[in-house]
Amino acid sequence: MIRSILTATAILGATALQAADLPDLGGQEVVVVTENAYPPLQFVDPKTGDAIGWEYDAMEEIAKRLNFTLVIENSSWDAMIPAVSEGQYDVGMTGITIRDDRKEKVDFSDPYMRSEMFMLVRSAEDRFIDGASFAAMEDGLVGAQPGTTPFYVAVYNMLDGNEANPRIKLFETFGASVQALRAGDVDVVLTDGTAGQGYVTANPDTFKLTGEAMGTEDFGFIFPKGSDLVAPINAAIASMKEDGTIDALNTKWFLDYKLGG
Repeated sequence: MIRSILTATAILGATALQAADLPDLGGQEVVVVTENAYPPLQFVDPKTGDAIGWEYDAMEEIAKRLNFTLVIENSSWDAMIPAVSEGQYDVGMTGITIRDDRKEKVDFSDPYMRSEMFMLVRSAEDRFIDGASFAAMEDGLVGAQPGTTPFYVAVYNMLDGNEANPRIKLFETFGASVQALRAGDVDVVLTDGTAGQGYVTANPDTFKLTGEAMGTEDFGFIFPKGSDLVAPINAAIASMKEDGTIDALNTKWFLDYKLGG
């Protein structure tokens, strides 16, 4: 696994009052696992090879505000929730939708972001414009990761409710499904609007978002059940919403940053 250690000892970016109100974790090590495959939340910068993104910046800021030593490790999506549930990591982050079934295995933070789900297609796509017209096709394929929100939306909102439907092609990572879309191996990938817009902005001649939003989803960080990190991190998230840090991150990563530019 790739490991990077980011030590935070000063409480920066918060007002003195907020700093006084937030817990001080005394420099303890907190191991956070991520996927690095979900731009602009977390991904490998094609220009530098560095792992960057909205969630990296947010977690570094949380570490500063709470005074803990941040250790970042990498894992695949399908291994992440079980690994966090078993206590292999302290926190997981990869645009994880807050869902009741997942709450049986892990605890969630308060939402740090709300996003709407859209259909990401090739820019020249004109055979379908929404889930119904896609379902009416006989041979269109949708790419998804098993166990993810896009997978279940594809199964139950676009197709016939059969999780083994052959029109669903499974991939280990979100990035792999997008590459399959680029290559023509699948015809649509379901994604939240934030990640999807990141691909469209970087590749306007290759991809577009089509149709209306297919519902909303809230993202949260995950923890082993009963973790004593949930309350402090919730407090840090609240302070970042209050002082405009969350808005600033949204502007940086969803408006200003150009993936691959």
